[in-house]
Amino acid sequence: MPLTDSFTKLLIRGLLAGLIAGILAGGVAFVLGESHIDAAIAIEESHSAAEPEGHSHDAATQADEPAGHSHDEEDALVSRDGQRFGLFLATSLAGLALGAIFAVVANYARRVTTLSGPSLGLSLAAFGWLAIEAVPFFKYPANPPAVGDPETINQRTWLWLAAVALGLLAVVASVFAAKAVAAQEFLSVRIAAPVVAFLVVATIGYLVLPTINEVGDDFPAVLLWQFRLSSLATQATLWLVLGLVFAFLTERATRATAPASANASA
Repeated sequence: MPLTDSFTKLLIRGLLAGLIAGILAGGVAFVLGESHIDAAIAIEESHSAAEPEGHSHDAATQADEPAGHSHDEEDALVSRDGQRFGLFLATSLAGLALGAIFAVVANYARRVTTLSGPSLGLSLAAFGWLAIEAVPFFKYPANPPAVGDPETINQRTWLWLAAVALGLLAVVASVFAAKAVAAQEFLSVRIAAPVVAFLVVATIGYLVLPTINEVGDDFPAVLLWQFRLSSLATQATLWLVLGLVFAFLTERATRATAPASANASA
């Protein structure tokens, strides 16, 4: 049964699903990613300690500072415990925001599809993960602390946003291709067309976007990919739980209203 709820109900449903998804994603990030972040920070600190004394200061600066002082030795603005708490806060807020956007998209998408409410929720979650996480990740994967040049952070941010736009474009192309062959007799054609459309658009975008590799040769490859996989798992959890909870709440609401509708018609 297609979605028939009001936008307000969809928004509340999306916010609740997003909050649950954000909390669980934060748990996955904490369990799978925190140890890798600590290891990366330790590597960064060891590199800083190995630098020659006064490496980061000019002579005038050194004259004004107490002996043995270094900017690298200053306390972090936020402790690691504070950062761990902030992790759950950030994923929860991100989940709420994503849930609100999810509800808005679902409210529009139900007007152009005949999918049932639960199926629509799961489909939107899958497309969202592909567009916003998978496509950008395989072009510009996440890097842990101590990796990347701070001076290029703006460039990398814009390129990541461009990769997100590419992912959205690839998903839109896939949906249009699926609609174009919906009347085809062969199931293989109906499956292959959207997949090919997605891959063609994503591949062209990958070739156009510049490649960035700022990982030093001395950074452990195993640690790098452990961090990246934990990041991918966190985002997959966020989208999967969002889709599942939204679909569950939609199905439960549909079943609750079905008997009332039947009694009213009788």
